[in-house]
Amino acid sequence: PGMVLTGTVRNVIDFGVFVDIGVHQDGLVHISQITDRYIKHPSDVLKVGQIVTVWILDVNLEKKRISLTMKKPKNNE
Repeated sequence: PGMVLTGTVRNVIDFGVFVDIGVHQDGLVHISQITDRYIKHPSDVLKVGQIVTVWILDVNLEKKRISLTMKKPKNNE
């Protein structure tokens, strides 16, 4: 968690975007983690193929899920 990566938006869905970060599983940026301001739909600010900077929030090996955020961390922990 906290590691910064560059990835490519692979899919835009109602509740977020999937980002290819170079591992087997794409990471999910939940709609609440895209920006601090309100957005109606992720497609309002992101599109497939867009290069984005993301930070790892959580990795769940059991469920094979990677949670990402596009909000820059407030502190450098």
